[in-house]
Amino acid sequence: MNGMSMSHAPWFHAGAGYMGMWIAMMVPMMLPSLVPMLGRYRRTVRSTDGMHLHGLTVLVGAGYFSVWAALGAAAFAVSTALTAAEMHWPLGTRGLPVVAGAVLLAAGGLQLTSWKTRQLVRCREGSRCGSTLTSTPLGAWQHGLRLGVRCALCCSGLMLALLAMGMMNLFAMAAVTLAITAERLAPAPLRVARAAGVAIVALGVVAIARI
Repeated sequence: MNGMSMSHAPWFHAGAGYMGMWIAMMVPMMLPSLVPMLGRYRRTVRSTDGMHLHGLTVLVGAGYFSVWAALGAAAFAVSTALTAAEMHWPLGTRGLPVVAGAVLLAAGGLQLTSWKTRQLVRCREGSRCGSTLTSTPLGAWQHGLRLGVRCALCCSGLMLALLAMGMMNLFAMAAVTLAITAERLAPAPLRVARAAGVAIVALGVVAIARI
């Protein structure tokens, strides 16, 4: 048992560090678009079952960010697998930019698809809080999960682009945060999504062409 604990300790610490970094980045990135959703929720429901409206709002936010935490865990697993593969089959200094460029092309192309349009419409409609909401702790948690899933699907192209450019790239983080917020709040969200898609594709072309 001691040997098993020791062998898994580095992986556990790396995973905990990655998740801490992931959550620390996701919260400020998603808050600009989440806050209006929480405001609509508060205007729609009333406190019940002895729980104050503030508590229900916290549960919505917790449900929302639990979805992003799950995606962070998946991203860590994929990153770990890619690192292990790179150790066995090195891509070299030229291979990684090609992969990053290809991911950017795919992410930008995803922004231009009809699938993206449908997800964006669902995300914006879902954030308006329909009359089916129940002002209970379980209802608040489930509403947060729904918002998180819809937001994650809608942001998939932008998040892929951010992963390709680097999660520690402050310029990329700011640009993606701005794009996500504009897609949720701007009066012409499809124009924002398509403009972001064209820009991401251009970045992918440049990344590959510079090799």
